[in-house]
Amino acid sequence: MRGEHLGELEELVLLTVGSLYPEAYAPAIKKELAEKMDRKVVLSSIHTVLTRLENKQFVKSAFGESTPERGGKRKRFFEITPQGFQALEALKSKRDALWGNMLQLMPNLS
Repeated sequence: MRGEHLGELEELVLLTVGSLYPEAYAPAIKKELAEKMDRKVVLSSIHTVLTRLENKQFVKSAFGESTPERGGKRKRFFEITPQGFQALEALKSKRDALWGNMLQLMPNLS
């Protein structure tokens, strides 16, 4: 399953794309990660991760309308794909299984 593995930042960005839909664009993703995850990520890293996720077909993107406030530049909006959602579900299931095993073996931790 090469190419389907999600690194930690990829997972966080993909989850954020899904949670911000339909307003998921790089600066909004950066802000959400800072606010919700206390994670400071530079914008160029967000762009790099989004490109990787798009190459894996876990997100797709489309440009919005140009606006005078942005000097005629258009925002690039991202949307999670069914493959991206399935990748997140699979990862969540694996994490839940590990948590379940750990809590069974070490019940005094919970």
